[in-house]
Amino acid sequence: MAKTIAICNQKGGVGKTTTAVNLAACFAALEKKTLLVDIDPQANASQSVGVNEVQEEDIYEALVLAEKPEELTPEKLSEIIKSANQEYKLKCLSIMPSSPGLAKLEIELVNAANRERRMQNLIQAIKFTYEYIVIDAPPSLNLLTINTLTAANSVVIPVQCEYFSLQGVAELLNTIKLVQNNLNSNLKIEGALLTMFDSRNSLSKQVADDVRKNFPGRVFESIIPRNVKLAEAPSFGKPILLYDIQSAGCLAYMKFAEELLNG
Repeated sequence: MAKTIAICNQKGGVGKTTTAVNLAACFAALEKKTLLVDIDPQANASQSVGVNEVQEEDIYEALVLAEKPEELTPEKLSEIIKSANQEYKLKCLSIMPSSPGLAKLEIELVNAANRERRMQNLIQAIKFTYEYIVIDAPPSLNLLTINTLTAANSVVIPVQCEYFSLQGVAELLNTIKLVQNNLNSNLKIEGALLTMFDSRNSLSKQVADDVRKNFPGRVFESIIPRNVKLAEAPSFGKPILLYDIQSAGCLAYMKFAEELLNG
């Protein structure tokens, strides 16, 4: 049965999508059958693994079907899920892509049935197909993010090593507590992942120290550096290990994946 990990932070530009894509790719490289789920209408995670064209069906259609769980079958979802193996030889990685059309679902869900549990219903239908499911949540605290947290076993919070990071983490932790109390009592916080760390910058070191001080025991040992190759890789539709396997960014994400796998 799959372990479902949500990558969440309502603050944009913190490395959330980069973390989701590269964590999923590293799991796959370690021969763990992995599904990357893109529930962000910007569809950047989809583009980062080479799914650029508009799909006939994407996660929007899957979440519409999820209103009635009995209509969600592995066969139906297999028409939406795409393989990342065709060009890049990541035989263990698949993706459920997104598109800008997903934005309208936010409005449609306001008065809909099972509005907080659509993603949970979707995951239930495929949980025995994969070992790991990694969800790239939107950079906001909306119904799509609530759906993500309700469906997940655990959450990873990317924290950019810059000034306003702690405020964003505190707000997200409050939301996670609400979800734990009302929708998903089993949701676990894996921890905060420091991203865009610049060892030459005293501010990065100060923010890292502040995060560790304010969230003791909840910060991963792995640190993702600010890295040009990480920034370039999405424009080629590749995760970092297929763009530059020897880069500092690739080594950091592989270390992070192994840290998660080892508990």
